[in-house]
Amino acid sequence: MRSHYRINEKDGVYFVTSTILQWIPIFTSKVYFDILISAIKYCQENKNLFVYAYVILENHFHMICYAPELGRIMQSLKRHTAKMIMDQLQKEQKSWVMNLLSYYKKRHKHESIHQLWEEGFHPQQILNEEMLVQKIEYIHYNPVKRGYVLKPEYWAYSSAGDFYLNEEGYIKLQELPV
Repeated sequence: MRSHYRINEKDGVYFVTSTILQWIPIFTSKVYFDILISAIKYCQENKNLFVYAYVILENHFHMICYAPELGRIMQSLKRHTAKMIMDQLQKEQKSWVMNLLSYYKKRHKHESIHQLWEEGFHPQQILNEEMLVQKIEYIHYNPVKRGYVLKPEYWAYSSAGDFYLNEEGYIKLQELPV
């Protein structure tokens, strides 16, 4: 099913979410996190993606971000990471995961055998400072709510360390647009 979320304001800051197909846990080791992190960094350096906050969990990620062509960048990011992750799964001979990604692939997806990401990225425009703070807290407390860590800043794959410890994480953040 196509998402009803849309980018209405080209110059807006958005809270985005991308989910692995059927919530299958893919980001379970450093190599998979590194694929996504590397792709986000590439988009920052080459495609004018500004990241203000983020978290990567085992089967999805959230970002608060801005880009002039956010839709195209997210599509490119997901296409690239899907190829890299599928290559890594094949290299590690994780056929059971690949079989799941093939089994759950949407019927209208004819260009490949597997589908890694759910369609869309659910852009929600940040409309005010209150919403921005709420989304940042949601992002940072996601690993705590799941029981992975006791404090947000303990999760390495988020911007919580940047916010609470003033320690730069894996992805360089831009200054908040408030």
